[in-house]
Amino acid sequence: MKRIILFLATNLAVMLVLSLVLNVLGVGRAVTGAGINVPALLVFSLVVGFTGSIISLLISKPMAKWSTGARVIDNPANSTELWLVNTVRQLAERAGIGMPEVAVYEGEPNAFATGAFKNSALVAVSTGLIESMNREEVEAVLGHEIAHVANGDMVTLALIQGVVNTFVVFMARVVGFFVDKVLLRSNSERGIGIGYMVTVFVCELVFGLLASIIVAWFSRQREFRADAGSANLLGSPVPMQRALARLAGVPAGEMPKAMSAFGISGTGGGWGALFSTHPPMEQRIAALQNLQARPA
Repeated sequence: MKRIILFLATNLAVMLVLSLVLNVLGVGRAVTGAGINVPALLVFSLVVGFTGSIISLLISKPMAKWSTGARVIDNPANSTELWLVNTVRQLAERAGIGMPEVAVYEGEPNAFATGAFKNSALVAVSTGLIESMNREEVEAVLGHEIAHVANGDMVTLALIQGVVNTFVVFMARVVGFFVDKVLLRSNSERGIGIGYMVTVFVCELVFGLLASIIVAWFSRQREFRADAGSANLLGSPVPMQRALARLAGVPAGEMPKAMSAFGISGTGGGWGALFSTHPPMEQRIAALQNLQARPA
């Protein structure tokens, strides 16, 4: 319920902020005079901005299973799978969430959690991670993923993506309309021309690039919180520190692009740290060391 309220409040906040800014700057009147219906454009932008992120969230579990080839452990086939399921169950109970589906997939060391709802999430680990870590380290990684679920990170990330998408869609069309009106078309003509379409396309690329920096920043912050969450669930930050140190020494398991932000490790992409979905391992380890140094 809280996340539904947050979703509705976010939509409303976007509309109110955009309307207020436009009215204060006098842009609303100018845009309406130029032929743009601002309220209709806001609604259009919200629909376009949030539809993709919400659909992606709702289908995240089946897409994750399909893209990674993850096999859900319905009936543990060996002692390792039984231990994985029992460990996830214990961590989920400590975190106060429903039992997630537990899955294993073939690949280099990595793990992820996804799902639209806290009580029906998916936690998956790679065979490479199981084989390269001891059980204490694997448990720390599982705690990290459970913390993501308990924090509602998948939903919040979808909301953040929807918000920035809304701004991108809205501002690209406002700029496009002004460019088309002022620079490329005479005031006596009506409708929109090629200048509008070209400008919207360019602005969506530029604004989308800037928006991705915001989303990546949030993704990095949630990794720090999930690391701390693992430390809290296990009662000590040491296992998570050791797990991160182990991951720092091996190549991160490659994940599908759509799932890259949900892995336990990764370097992101683009031009550098601004576009990375994960902080450097040394920063995450340092944050846990600071957590350990704090007085109880």
